[in-house]
Amino acid sequence: MPSHAMRDVMQALKERQIASAEQPPATVEQTRATFAPAGSTHPIPDDVVVEEVIAGGVPAHWLDAPGVDIDRVLLFLHGGGYQFGSLHSDGELAARLGRAAGMRVLFPEYRLSPEHPFPAAIEDVLVVWRWLYSDQRVSSRSLAVAGDSAGGGLAVALLVATRDAGEELPAAAVLMSPTVDLTSSGRSMTERVDQDPISTPSLLRGLADDYLAGADPRTPLASPLFAGLAGLPPMLVQVGTADLLLSDAERLAHAATEAGVDVRLEIGEGLPHVYQLMLGTPEAAEATERIGVFLRERLGPRD
Repeated sequence: MPSHAMRDVMQALKERQIASAEQPPATVEQTRATFAPAGSTHPIPDDVVVEEVIAGGVPAHWLDAPGVDIDRVLLFLHGGGYQFGSLHSDGELAARLGRAAGMRVLFPEYRLSPEHPFPAAIEDVLVVWRWLYSDQRVSSRSLAVAGDSAGGGLAVALLVATRDAGEELPAAAVLMSPTVDLTSSGRSMTERVDQDPISTPSLLRGLADDYLAGADPRTPLASPLFAGLAGLPPMLVQVGTADLLLSDAERLAHAATEAGVDVRLEIGEGLPHVYQLMLGTPEAAEATERIGVFLRERLGPRD
């Protein structure tokens, strides 16, 4: 059962979900300005150094918590249905994971739909990834990728695209409630409707349609659940049962395991979509600690 703190957050989210259903739809600009997937946003801690950078043409930010190893980089890809999200919504989580793993974080601001539909986002992510190892000379053994929701889908798409191009892969991937099936065919899309306090099927389908802009939803780099997954690096997948995307995570973990990938699937009973964002809850703290341990283990000792 979720903690009292988590239940309070989920209740507030459910009330927001109900209230929004009774109001006229907000514009994309309005939603972006107030986007807070966990109910509220949290500032990046003052001791984290934030530096703007252009990563191969893509705007990005370096996030350095005290004492991190600057030769090890976590590429963090934010969520938001490919239409929302930024350093404002996800920067605290990204910095927190970097601190836990002892890694500096690169946070790209990839292009968003509907202005920039598929494949703009994954194109930007690939540019940033190649900039890291070609321009910044970071060894792939010292690189990991993490993403929440749509960012989790982009993370898997990055792995698939780099593998298919014969390029070096990161040492590990962390996927939090990943969006990997834009056909919305998972069982949880119907079975978890009454439990999910954040998303609705119509919302997710609308975001997918805007992102795809007519592209086949089974295209592997848009819905990497339908890609071949053999040869990908170790993955940690975290998801809650009160999440419409539960089936995305479960089916991805199963398919990757069947393909010979080292996968750790952690399912939080009663927890909502990207519960790791919910600072101040014990569930978010525990997930952060497990992610830090996973990344430290997979990157191993320095040469």
